[in-house]
Amino acid sequence: MPTSPKKLITLSAFVRYWIVRMTTAAQSGHLTSSLSAVELMVALCFGGVLHYDVKRPRHPGNDHLIFSKGHASPLYYSLWAAAGAIPTEELLTFRSMTSRLEGHPSMRFPYTEAPTGSLGQGLSIGVGMALHAKYITHRPNRTYVLLGDSEMAEGSVWEAIQLAAHYKLNNLVGIIDVNRLGQRGETMYGHRVQAYQRRVAAFGWHTIVVDGHKLPRVVSALKRAARSTTKPVMIIAQTVKGKGIAMLENKNGWHGKALHPEQYEKIQDEIVDPGTVRGQMLAAWRVSKQSTSRKKSYQFPEVSTRMSVREAVGHALAERASQDASVIVLDAEVSNSTKMDIFKRAHPKRFFEMFIAEQNMVGTAVGLGRLGLRPVVSSFAAFLMRAADQIRMSQYAHAPLLYIGSHAGSSIGKDGASQMGLEDIALFRSLRDAVVLCPSDAYSARALVRLGLTHPGVVYIRSTRAETRTRYTRSDTFQIGGSRVRHRSSQDVATIITMGVTIDEAEAAYGELKANGIRVRVIDAYSIKPLDVRTIRRAARETKHLIIVEDHYPDGGLRDAVLQAITGMDVSTDHLCVGREPHSGSPAAVLQYEGIGKRAMIQTVTRKHA
Repeated sequence: MPTSPKKLITLSAFVRYWIVRMTTAAQSGHLTSSLSAVELMVALCFGGVLHYDVKRPRHPGNDHLIFSKGHASPLYYSLWAAAGAIPTEELLTFRSMTSRLEGHPSMRFPYTEAPTGSLGQGLSIGVGMALHAKYITHRPNRTYVLLGDSEMAEGSVWEAIQLAAHYKLNNLVGIIDVNRLGQRGETMYGHRVQAYQRRVAAFGWHTIVVDGHKLPRVVSALKRAARSTTKPVMIIAQTVKGKGIAMLENKNGWHGKALHPEQYEKIQDEIVDPGTVRGQMLAAWRVSKQSTSRKKSYQFPEVSTRMSVREAVGHALAERASQDASVIVLDAEVSNSTKMDIFKRAHPKRFFEMFIAEQNMVGTAVGLGRLGLRPVVSSFAAFLMRAADQIRMSQYAHAPLLYIGSHAGSSIGKDGASQMGLEDIALFRSLRDAVVLCPSDAYSARALVRLGLTHPGVVYIRSTRAETRTRYTRSDTFQIGGSRVRHRSSQDVATIITMGVTIDEAEAAYGELKANGIRVRVIDAYSIKPLDVRTIRRAARETKHLIIVEDHYPDGGLRDAVLQAITGMDVSTDHLCVGREPHSGSPAAVLQYEGIGKRAMIQTVTRKHA
């Protein structure tokens, strides 16, 4: 039964009242940004549009509501109070230390689809959820994303707009709250809604312009959007920032500010507590249990001598996906180089081409991961750096995400510095609970991919271009937080700790040193985070000299992880890394130029122990 127009007005008053009251109680929060979108969201939630089982926020038949303008959390929480999902008393805990109603919606609040505190990310997440319904589950769920006009300056929004049109996501609806004022003044286009309409329409979306405070018109626009059959829809709503409070309406300087208690007292005649009124959403969609499709068998090939890690990763993902239907791959138009084309050929319906738009690719993966899939995000390690903010935010989504950074390090050679991922370990190590892995051959890559696809959070696997010698076997075991001691004796005078392509160099150095009567220990530190602290500390005690070698810039990589592990120990260390701006050249020449090849390791050992 659709909610009557009169009740929608009452519900809007309810939401507006609690927005003002909760921000005043907290003495913080984005009051005016919440007030501008009240009618838009009340119409969506209670105007006979949104399908949702309030008692089951993870019901597979629920539509999805994402606040890309996450700072409008007072509006978000007040909507759920209006739906009867949470008590109004809880709204008064907003922004307090023990409250689940944080300044920007987080996963502590059960109705949050994904965290979007950093602007420009919600539409990408919505793309992921819309892809899931249209191409994975084939269900009728729709995804609605509330955007602020300020974030429409973000490139990631337009990446998402392009991709949504490409995949014809007619189950995706964006709603732009064009309230004119950003944090410090007028936005790029102010109230010129036609400017937004022309631009969005040019990207292949159906657009609807509406007065965002006229409830019947907003309801009509939303219902038109829900009937779209071929295109995503963008509702462009002209609104007034601070709507409903005369002293705030369309006034600059109020962004992110709450009313003082005395100001709150002065506006009592403008906000009235509507009491116990509650709204009702449409029932969740009736969805059948997904049928289990027949799995395509895929076997990792036998590797006798050499294979590149990137190729092994492609085979390993294809093999694992034949056993786990939740594994999907997103690649940024480099699949023939990252070797994700191996996966694409084996599982074409679970491969999504994301084109050269890494920020949107990560956000889309978050949306897919939030719905129970295991997305693999693939690109060159250097190019993933463009999405640093999205990667940072993805850790707060509590979704399983496997990042594959291919062509990492200076060892890619002739392409030059712009293509060399030399900061990637530092980025992923800085994430609080992320796992960082670096295989050195085909079989370690296979094992680490399998581990990465079973870990519940963010995992990064560093994938390299050059072929490396096969040193492990199909039956060798690996673990997150482990390492492999390649060579050890009671006469070791030093320990070389390295990973990835420089394992080949370290083992060559080991052979020459041994031939000259000098024994060194060699550790393959394939798990950079968490590090195998026990093995590293034992090597430090027994050899008293650690040589840390990495194809990475000096800061934030393997060396920093090792130094943390040996804090307080009596041990000398040397660090061989990419210390100079790299040049184009053969991989061997570049490694020698940077001082991370066999010769440099031998010289570092013999300088102290010859």
